[in-house]
Amino acid sequence: MASNISVAHAGAISIGAPGNPLLLIAGPCVIESHELCRTVAREVQQVTSELGISFVFKASFDKANRTSSRSFRGNGIEQGLEILHAIKDEFKVPVLTDVHESWQCSRAAEVVDILQIPAFLSRQTDLLLAAAATNRCVNIKKGQFLAPWDMKNAVEKMTEAGCNNLLLTERGVSFGYNTLIVDMTSLPQMRQFGHPVIFDGTHSLQLPGGAGTSSGGRREFIPHLTRAAAAVGIDGLFLEVHPEPEKGLSDAATMLPLGELRAVLQSALAIHNIAQSS
Repeated sequence: MASNISVAHAGAISIGAPGNPLLLIAGPCVIESHELCRTVAREVQQVTSELGISFVFKASFDKANRTSSRSFRGNGIEQGLEILHAIKDEFKVPVLTDVHESWQCSRAAEVVDILQIPAFLSRQTDLLLAAAATNRCVNIKKGQFLAPWDMKNAVEKMTEAGCNNLLLTERGVSFGYNTLIVDMTSLPQMRQFGHPVIFDGTHSLQLPGGAGTSSGGRREFIPHLTRAAAAVGIDGLFLEVHPEPEKGLSDAATMLPLGELRAVLQSALAIHNIAQSS
């Protein structure tokens, strides 16, 4: 992979450039409870530590883009940040959460190490600038409606605002109705902008709105797409995981069963190491 990449930083973790470990951003889709977050963080930390992979815990305090108004969105920013702070303190890992409105950025940045811009908000200038102003690492998910080269505009908004601590994430592109596909060439194309690139192996398999009042998904293909992305060249993986995904309160159809995480990471890491050495 190209070496002219600006290294991103989240807590004590360095992301991107040869020699830095593969990154895993992982956790449940939404903060359902403190205990669920502890269970996931504990297991993921053990697996990543044994495999030599950097770990950032993720969970959303609010899922503002649910399909139905009756879907669970979370417990709000205050309780959500309390739980994320507790996870960060107990497990000594960086934490990430989504922000949907400009005012949330400064409040979330008091706790989290990475602010995440949801894909459907990746063009929202005020939100991007508010995230840039926090001096935190920012992960911008490429909109399902954007070509990889369109992400140059989002990058320029951030860098012109003084933020170079960036991650860019591929999470699939709309293909007809209720379907996403992944163009693997988007990964090296986005990496040309000079920032680490992450592959989201779970949201890329969503079927948006495909279940009527919720999104469907095809989690059985997570191992396949993560291996493919590792072969193309990435700096990290984003995987939503849950002990019992079918009981999850958000993205139940795409979260990876926690017990399957080790095998997925082992195969992706082996391919990643080969890709880095080529």
